[in-house]
Amino acid sequence: MTTISHLNGERHRQGRIEVICGSMFSGKTEELIRRMKRAKFAKQRVEIFKPSIDTRYSDEDVVSHDHNTIPSTPIESSTSILLLSSDIDVVGIDEAQFLDEHLPEVCNELANRGIRVIIAGLDMDFKGVPFGPMPALCAIADDVTKVHAICVKCGALAYVSHRLVKNDKRVLLGETSEYEPLCRECYQHAIEEETAHQ
Repeated sequence: MTTISHLNGERHRQGRIEVICGSMFSGKTEELIRRMKRAKFAKQRVEIFKPSIDTRYSDEDVVSHDHNTIPSTPIESSTSILLLSSDIDVVGIDEAQFLDEHLPEVCNELANRGIRVIIAGLDMDFKGVPFGPMPALCAIADDVTKVHAICVKCGALAYVSHRLVKNDKRVLLGETSEYEPLCRECYQHAIEEETAHQ
């Protein structure tokens, strides 16, 4: 098989969009970090971005629940990624659900430039509603990996991140004291119990 080359001799890069989605505590960020570190090991130029509102473990690094870290660039809007990713082979984006609705077109533009784009994010919010730009990203992705946490009540595969604190804000950063992964059945029971106690 012959390698397609540009005039400057650079190997042809095939752009693609990979989405890693699922509930909280399912290993999305862990998988994103793993793929980014592999790309780095392969001597590819990588850059990882995260929403500037996500300061749970670190203002700048992307940190998984297992405390694996990778340096990142916090951004306010998805269009910043286009400005900051010239001369990059692989772009990583964590907590994509918190970014704006322009993210899918930004990712398409990057992929069309020959950049591999790896996105991690929650596919649903705490009410089980598709979250932010994630449904559109799943639709345009070349590859979607759905990862699962384990339901803390019964041990089945988790379906959604159930919020444990009384707060109706859609965006509420939190950890195990604010959220728990539940399967569909246990989530329905939890909602029924909460409704009965109101």
